[in-house]
Amino acid sequence: MNPSVPLRRQRDYRLLWSARTISITGSEVSKLAVPLTAITLLAASPFQMGVLTAAASVPALLFGLHSGAIADRLRRHRPLMIGCELVSCAAALTVPLAWFLGVLTIPWLIAVALVIGTAAVLFRSANFPYVAALVPPDQRTAAMAGFNASYSVASVAGPGLAGVLVQVLTAPLAVLVEGISFLVSALLLRTIRTPENRQPAPSRGLWRDVVAGLRVSVTQPVLRALLGAGVTINFFAMAYVAVSMLYMLHTLGIPKGLIGLLTALGGVGGLLGAWAATRLAERYGENKVLLGSVLFFPLEILAVGLLDGPLWWKVTVLALTGTATGGIVVAFASCMSGIILRDTAEELRGRVNATMTFAVQGVMALGGLAGGALAEVLGLRPVILVCAVGIATAILWIWASPLRSPSSRPPSYRQPDSVPLNSSTHQERQVTKRQPLV
Repeated sequence: MNPSVPLRRQRDYRLLWSARTISITGSEVSKLAVPLTAITLLAASPFQMGVLTAAASVPALLFGLHSGAIADRLRRHRPLMIGCELVSCAAALTVPLAWFLGVLTIPWLIAVALVIGTAAVLFRSANFPYVAALVPPDQRTAAMAGFNASYSVASVAGPGLAGVLVQVLTAPLAVLVEGISFLVSALLLRTIRTPENRQPAPSRGLWRDVVAGLRVSVTQPVLRALLGAGVTINFFAMAYVAVSMLYMLHTLGIPKGLIGLLTALGGVGGLLGAWAATRLAERYGENKVLLGSVLFFPLEILAVGLLDGPLWWKVTVLALTGTATGGIVVAFASCMSGIILRDTAEELRGRVNATMTFAVQGVMALGGLAGGALAEVLGLRPVILVCAVGIATAILWIWASPLRSPSSRPPSYRQPDSVPLNSSTHQERQVTKRQPLV
């Protein structure tokens, strides 16, 4: 790793970024192609569609915490990542094959969703600590911003590409694109040359390893603040999402055709946020960017909740706030990931990341249910205002933490049961250019 070389000129990072971008875009295509296959070719019932939709997220709930413990046991993460992509490729390719043979069923699609979802959980658990082996400490936030930019591109381009492919190839054959994307990702990962030289801490059993990650996440002050803020933001954000479309259609009178365009602007904002996060973090440090970005989270929801006036004004406000929020979310997420990598011991990174992902993703379902239930009682506009107030409480998590103190340094800590930290973790912190961060 050479910190003097920009990321865009580092061959192995480009390969990893390209692999993720291609794989994510293929997955976005299947988000439309698989449901259309179930509806148009297999006459799926509403219940079957609900099960098919849930199947994609069930693996994260079942295996999310365990995947982090598995990743932390490995000396090398890349073989697991390649294996996950190949398994996902094989599973996706069975859809057009089964359709061609006339044996495709709803349970088949559900099984494919479960396999790909499980592989994705394992991949993410290995990919997060793998970035630390591939990218110098002072470039990790920029690396995370690059990955978040990929998600933004995929969220904008994926649905449109899926619509074209479904129209031209039919829905089952469009799933073929997802399978090919997984295969290309695996091949790109295979060509990465940077060696991994990590020495994992001895395992004390899968469950005790999982508990160690949970314990560090809730006892280390910085990690606890990030966990609390992430859970708060996602809960109220999903409560808002659950009612926002109804609110735009029935209360604000936004035409249906404009809602898709307004949604896409969030992805455009994400690209701007990835660009800004890298430069702001280099100048001010991740801590300051995080402290600043969290202040803006309530503004879009508050503006939407108070919005009134002619249509042109409503659309203008929604476009500006949606674009800005897309950038803020990516900037916050990129700096959050960089800080987690910085402040977590090497042998705990997989478990801490898995704990964070499990919590902030798992709470999304609860937020959606809460938003819908409250709207039945209070109405749409009051719920949106409640979400604005609720998401503002994330500010307290961040500003009341050591992230605010200019003189604070990440505390050293030990794994439970006195398992020693690897000395490489402390050396890595000493060479980080921006420490202490504010």
